[in-house]
This record gives sequence, C-alpha cells and structure tokens, in this order.
Amino acid sequence: MADGAAAVGIGSDVNTPGPGVNTAGNPTEIAMAYLQDEKTDGDITNLNLGELDLTTDEFILDEVDIHIQANLEDDLVKEALRTGVDLRQYSKQVETELQRIEQASIKDYIKESQNIALLHNQITACDSILERMEGMLSGFQSDLSSISSEIQTLQQQSVSMNVRLKNRQAVRSHLSQLVDELVVPGAMISTILDSPVTEQEFLEQLHELNNKINFAKELSFRETLACSDIQDIVDRLKVKAVSKIREFILQKIYSFRKPMTNYQIPQNTLLKYRFFYQFLLANERTVAKEIRDEYVDTMSKIYLSYFKSYSGRLLKVQYEEVADKDDLMGVEDTAKKGFFSKPSLKSRNTIFTLGQRGSILSPAELEGPILVPHTAQRGDSRYPYETLFRSQHYALLDNGCREFLFLSDFFMVAGNSALDLFNSIMGKTLSMFLKSMSTYVSDCYDSIAIFLCIHIILRFRAITAKRTIPALDKYWEAVLELLWPRFDLILEMNIHSIRNTDPQKLGVLDTRPHYITRRYAEFSSAIVSINQTFPNERTNALLGQLQVEVENFVLKMAAEFPSRRDQLIFLINNYDMMLSVLMERAADDSKEVEGFQQLLLARTQEFIEEILSPPFGGMIAFVKEAEALMEKGQLDRLKNEEARISQLVRGFSSSWKQSVEAMSQDVMRSFTNFKNGTSIIQGALTQLIQYYHGFHKVLNQPTFRSLAVRSELINLHHLMVEVKKHKPNF
Repeated sequence: MADGAAAVGIGSDVNTPGPGVNTAGNPTEIAMAYLQDEKTDGDITNLNLGELDLTTDEFILDEVDIHIQANLEDDLVKEALRTGVDLRQYSKQVETELQRIEQASIKDYIKESQNIALLHNQITACDSILERMEGMLSGFQSDLSSISSEIQTLQQQSVSMNVRLKNRQAVRSHLSQLVDELVVPGAMISTILDSPVTEQEFLEQLHELNNKINFAKELSFRETLACSDIQDIVDRLKVKAVSKIREFILQKIYSFRKPMTNYQIPQNTLLKYRFFYQFLLANERTVAKEIRDEYVDTMSKIYLSYFKSYSGRLLKVQYEEVADKDDLMGVEDTAKKGFFSKPSLKSRNTIFTLGQRGSILSPAELEGPILVPHTAQRGDSRYPYETLFRSQHYALLDNGCREFLFLSDFFMVAGNSALDLFNSIMGKTLSMFLKSMSTYVSDCYDSIAIFLCIHIILRFRAITAKRTIPALDKYWEAVLELLWPRFDLILEMNIHSIRNTDPQKLGVLDTRPHYITRRYAEFSSAIVSINQTFPNERTNALLGQLQVEVENFVLKMAAEFPSRRDQLIFLINNYDMMLSVLMERAADDSKEVEGFQQLLLARTQEFIEEILSPPFGGMIAFVKEAEALMEKGQLDRLKNEEARISQLVRGFSSSWKQSVEAMSQDVMRSFTNFKNGTSIIQGALTQLIQYYHGFHKVLNQPTFRSLAVRSELINLHHLMVEVKKHKPNF
C-alpha cells in the first residue's frame, strides 16, 4: 500500500506545488506540505457534499433515481444489502481504512522525500540549461540573418562585375579585330613587293591584302578616322600587286601564241592562280577587262587557225571518188567496165551499202582518238566523209567543253554571260565549220554519209548534255538544220528515180534479184538500223514512200516476163533478197520486214500452186471440184467420171516420183537462195500430200466406194515416207 502511495506521489505534478508549499525547505517539510494540500482538498470535498441540498427544486429527482439504480447494480452494494450490513458501521470501517492508508502514504512520501527533492533540483537545473540554449540559438539566428544579407550583397556585386567584364571583353574583341585588320604587317609589304607571284606565300599575302582593302572600304563608308592611317600604304600595295599579276597573266596568254604549244598546260597554270583574276576584278576592273579581251582575242585566233588547218588536212584523206547526182537508186547500171575506168574498191566509198560504216556510231569509235591526218597520208589511208566529220567534231566537242569549263572557272562567269564569252572565243571557228559544211553538203549525194553525220551530232549533243555543257547546243542545232533537209532531198531524189525508172531500159530480163532492189534493200536496212536509237518520223515516212515505189518497180519488172511462172520466180527472188538483207540489220518487227514477209508468203503460195499444176493439175482440179460438190451435197454428179478417176489414179502412181524429182531440180535452179528454194520445195511437197489426202477422202465417199481402181491408190503413209526422200538438204 505504501508503494502505491509513493507511486501516486511521484506521478504528481512536482513542477506546480500546491499553495503554501515552501520549495526551499528540507525534503520532510516538502512532503508534509503536499500532504496538507491533499487533506485540505478532502475537506473541501466533504464540505461540498455536506452542503448539498437534496430538497432544492433545482435537483432532478429522476437523475438521482438513475444514480441510485446504478449504484445498486454494484457488486459490493449488492453484497452489503444481501448480508444486511450496517451502513454506519461500514462507513466508519471505511473511514478507518482510509486514515490508515493516508498514514501509510505519508510515510511513503517522507521515505521518498530525498528522491523527490533530487528530481526537483534536476528539473530546475534543466530549466536553466534550456534557458541558456535558447539564448545561444537566438544569437545564432541573428548572426545568420546578417550573413544572408551580406551574401545577397556579394551576389549583386558579382553580377555587376560579370556584366562589366563581358562588356570589356566585347569591346576588346572588336577593337582587337579592328586593330588587326588595320595593321599592315611588314611581312605582307616585303612579300608583295619582292616575292614572285608563283610562290604560295605571295598568294596567301594577296588574300590578306584583299581582305584589308575590303575592310578599308567598309570603314570608309562608316567614316572611321583610323582608315586614313593605312589607306595610302594599302593603295600602293594594291597597285604593285595589280602590276605583277597583270604581267604574269599576260605572259601566260602570250605563250599560247607560240607554234606547237599545248595551250592546255598554261591554262591549267592559270586555273591554279584563278584568284589573281578575282583580285583584279574586285580592285582594278580596267586591267581585268584588258586581260579578258587579250585572252579572247588570242584564243579565238588559235582555235580558228587550228581547226581550219585540221579540217583542211582531213579532207586530203577522204575518198577521192564520192557519189554524184547520177548515183541514184533508180539509175540503170551502165557504168563503163573498161580497163582504165574500173573503179578501185579500196578508195571508193559505197553509196547504198552500210557495211562497216555504221561502226562509227559505236561508243568505242564515237569517242575514240581523233584522226591524225599526216599519219593517215603516210599510210595511204582513205576514209569516208562521216569518219572525218566525227573526228573533226569530236575535237570540237572536247576542246569546246574544256574551254567552257575554263572560262566559267577562271573568269567566274555563268549562265548567259558564260555563253556569250564562249561564243566570243569560238564564234569564228563555229562559223567556219558551218560554212565549210554548207559547201560540202550542197554538193553531197551520199545519203548514208549525211545520215551518219546526223546521228553523230545527235550523240554528241547527248554527251554535252550529260556533261551539263550548254555551250555547243546552238551549234548542234545549226548543223542539224543543214543536214536534215539535205538528207530528205537525197531520199526524195532516190524515190523519184525509182518511180521514173523504165523497165525496158534496164537491159536483159533476168529472174534473179535486180540490182535496184538490192540497192534498196541495202540502203533501207542501213537507214532503219541507224534510225533505231534516235527515231525520226520524217525519215520513217520517206522510207515508207521508198518502199512503195520499190514494190511498184518490182511489179513493173515482173510484168515484163511473158509467163506467170517467171514472174513469180522474179518476185520471190527479189522479195526474199530484200527480206534477208533487212533482217540482218533491222528488227524483226519493223514495218519493212513485216511488209516483205507478207508479200513473200503470198507469192510463194501462188508459185507452189503454179509448179504443182503441170504434173498434178488434173488431180488437183478434180479434188477441188469434188470438195465443192461435197459441200453442196451434189457429189453424185461425178459418179459417171470413172474413166477420169482411173486415169488420175494410175497416172499419179506411175509418174509422181519423176514429177517430184523434176520439180525439185527446177525449183533449185530457179532460186538464187538455196534456203528459200528448199523452203519452197518443202511447201510444194506438203501441199501435194494434202491434195492426195483429199483425193483419198473423195474416193472413200459412198459414191466411189465401188470403183475397182481404188485398190491402186498409194498408201498415204507410204507416200509421205517416199516424199521425204526427195527433200533436198543444205
């Protein structure tokens, strides 16, 4: 019990002692004071209970009943009421017990008085320590406030200093650049004055001088006073540099004029120092114009002299004999064959045959090395006009492209300015080319040469377009405007010559291919093969007209033969020859090839019927007649033709081998192309078997089944085996 009282005492609020307690006394006095306070509180409680007026109107009886009822539920109360305990006695007993407990509690307080006093002193000491700490923290807070204001001040000063530093650096940069641009170093002066212009150091210092000149001009516009300090020295250096550059460039240009000089070498040197002209153009336009004019005048004369001389020497290696106005397709072949007048095929160009001339359009030859005239003369070589034309114009293309690129690079021109400068240099040369070409073309009758020249120009134009060099475009167009009309004119002259040809004036009739059709075949195949890469509708139309005239000519020539058989042989030979020549060069689906294939097929079928008619005409006529009647259902009209049928059966069986052999020999003698003759024989034998098969079919009809002669018919399979033995093999 005492321990419980002590616990209650310790757990009390020692920091707030009751009234009248002297905290400075000894522990016993402190404990007694606490006990006195507790006793006083108990008396007050008793006093309050004693003064409670149960009869007052303010007291709520219902609530009293509730409290009484609740107390009656208490276990102790229930036990007391059950046992009949005297409440007064029980009250005294409780009071006695309380006093005992009070005394024990006092003893516990006295016993723990030392600890209570010690705890009190400790709490007091803690209060003083906490008070000192509060003072220290308040001092720290005030110090931190002052430090924060100082840091903010320093930050503002730092920002201000940084702005001032950047402003000074910016000013220093501009001033430093200005000073560097204004200052003319001694090394620049000595280099410009003393060093040769070909040294790299001179070129570098010239760049620097150009920058200073431009900077000085810029400053003069701003009216900068410092500009006047260097203007004089800069001007004198500019004059010296211009003088040295002018002398150097003019010396290179004059070197072009020396005989046998490869002008491309000094041109490459000038390109290495292209900045010289840029410097002159920017600082001394008068000198720049002088140099440009001198270059134009020099190169114009060089190109004109070179190409004029080269073209003249090329003409000396051309074929001596060229086509004239009488060398047309429809002109009769009445050339003299005398000993002294026989032409030399080595030096005479073919007129209607392409031969190897078309190889000039191959990439290897088209862009191959140009002809060297004196080498060709030394070897006694001769060339057709298109070869000379190719060599001449490839030299023009190569030099023209190189010159245009040089002008654009060195003189810094582009567009129309570059074209105008190029024309001022190459204009005389191009005019000379056009004039000489016009003279040649006006008297040229070699249509293949003209057509090859046209396609050479078309390919050269494609090459310059691929190189993006427009300098020669107008020249190409001018050349084509010269060549196309002449080609059309020559082609029309050939068309008229064939149209006006009189077959009776062409000599002895012959079933072999005519020389005029051979001319046409060679010429047409040449033009068609060349025209495939760059098709031209005008050319195709003229070739169509030429083909019509040739077909008409062949028909007129065939009409001169008395027999239809000879006419067909002539037509087949000529159609086959023209078709063979065309298919060597032209595409299989070309209009010319398809046209002659149809004509050849039609005439071949007619000829097969013609050669089968003499030995087997009776059987063929009977088969055709019987088949026509079979379609109408009137075959009975031939049932009385037993004698005729017997004669046909026995006649075929006895003579078909001899007839086939004679027919084969005749065909092979009649046609110059063995392959064509073989094809005709095979077609004739195939047609013969078909007719004989039809003959079998007719005799198997009910109308003729009773004929005894049917047993003499040759077995169809046996006939086919025998016929194969007569097919010629080549």
